[in-house]
Amino acid sequence: MTDALFLLDTEHDDVPVNSDELNAGWKLTLPASVRRHAIQAMRLKDGDELQLSDGKGLRIHAVLRDAQQGIAQVLRFGRESQPTIRLSLVQALAKSGHDEQAIDTATQIGVDEVIPWQADRSIAKWKAGRTDRKWRQVLEAATEQSRRSWTPELGECVTSRQVVAICRRACVHGDLVVVLHQDATKTWNQIEQNIADLSDRCLEDGRRRTVYVVVGPEGGISDTEVASFTEAGAEACVLGSNILRASTAGPVALSLLARALGRFV
Repeated sequence: MTDALFLLDTEHDDVPVNSDELNAGWKLTLPASVRRHAIQAMRLKDGDELQLSDGKGLRIHAVLRDAQQGIAQVLRFGRESQPTIRLSLVQALAKSGHDEQAIDTATQIGVDEVIPWQADRSIAKWKAGRTDRKWRQVLEAATEQSRRSWTPELGECVTSRQVVAICRRACVHGDLVVVLHQDATKTWNQIEQNIADLSDRCLEDGRRRTVYVVVGPEGGISDTEVASFTEAGAEACVLGSNILRASTAGPVALSLLARALGRFV
C-alpha cells in the first residue's frame, strides 16, 4: 500500500521545503496538524513510513522514529515536474455540493487547475472568503487522499464573460477549450483528434499548453453562453447519450483526457 501523504502548510509550518535544505537521514519534527492526522487519527507508529509534500511538486519519503514526539527521519526526497499539457476544469457553481464533488473527483484524477464559474443558471453563489476556503479544503484533502505532490491551483471565480476571455486567450496561446453540452453535434472522438494534434505541437515546439473543460451547473449551460464560447474559439462536444450531473461530467471528461494524454498507464 502506498504510504499516506500529508500536505505541509508552507506559510506556517517550520519545515524546509527547498532541496538544498534537505538531506537523507535528516530528522524533522512534524507540524502539529500533520502529527494529529498521522499519529492520532491514522494511528501511525514508530517504524511506519509516510510522505510529506508542499503541494508544489516536493515529495519527501520519511519514517517515524518517535511517534510520541512527532519525529520523522528523511529517507529520500525529490521534486516532480508538472505535465507538459495541463488539465483545467472550469466548474460552474452547483447546488447540493455537486460542484465540490466534481472538484474532489477531478483532483483524484489529476486536474492541474480548478476555476469556479458563476454561470447564468448557477443557483449557488460564490462567497469570497467562505466558498473559496471550502473549495481549497476539498482540493487539499483530495490531494492527500490521492497521494499527489501537486495540489491543483484554485483560480478566481469567473463570470461567463470572463470564460469568453479564457477561450480567446486559449486560441492565441494554442490551448484548447472543450465545452460539454448535451445538444452539441461534435463527438468526443473528434475532441481526441484535437488532443492528438495538440500533443504533436507540444513535442515540436516544447511549449506547455492547457486543455480547459467547461462544465455547466445543474440547469445546464445556456444557449447564449455556448454560442459566445464557441464564437470565441471553444469546441462544444457531447460526451454521450446519457445526461450527466454537474458533479460527474467534468471528471468523466478529465478521465478520458488523462487516458488520451498517457497519464493512465
